[in-house]
Amino acid sequence: MARTISKVAKELDINIETVRFYERRGLIMQPPKPAQGYRHYPSDTVNRIRFIKRSQELGFTLGEISNLLSLNDSPCGQVQELAEQKLCTVREKMADLRCLEKVLKELLIQCCSNQDDSRCPIIDSLQP
Repeated sequence: MARTISKVAKELDINIETVRFYERRGLIMQPPKPAQGYRHYPSDTVNRIRFIKRSQELGFTLGEISNLLSLNDSPCGQVQELAEQKLCTVREKMADLRCLEKVLKELLIQCCSNQDDSRCPIIDSLQP
C-alpha cells in the first residue's frame, strides 16, 4: 500500500521534513513524481523509516544507521562488529554518567549541610 508523504509522516508520528531530510541524506529513496498528483511511498520505504527511527532510539547516529542499511545484505559478522563498537561507546558513556552521578551526589550532600547562604558548594565547584 503506497502512501503520500503526509500519510507516512502521520502514520510514523514524524514531521514531513524528517522524511525529506532522510531523502536528502540518502537513507530513503524519493519516489518519482507522477505527471499529476503526489508522490506515493511504498511500504518498504515506510518500514525503512521505522528501522531508522528505532535505530536512533537505540542511540545510533544517522551515519551509523546508513552503515547498517548498507550492510543489510552483508555477512552478520560486519553488522556484529558495528554493534560491538556501539556497545563499547555506550559502556563508556555509562561509566562517565556514573562518575557524574557520584560527583553530583557529593555536591548535593555538601549543599544540604551548607550553613553559609552566601556561598553555594555547587557554584564554588564550577568556578576555576
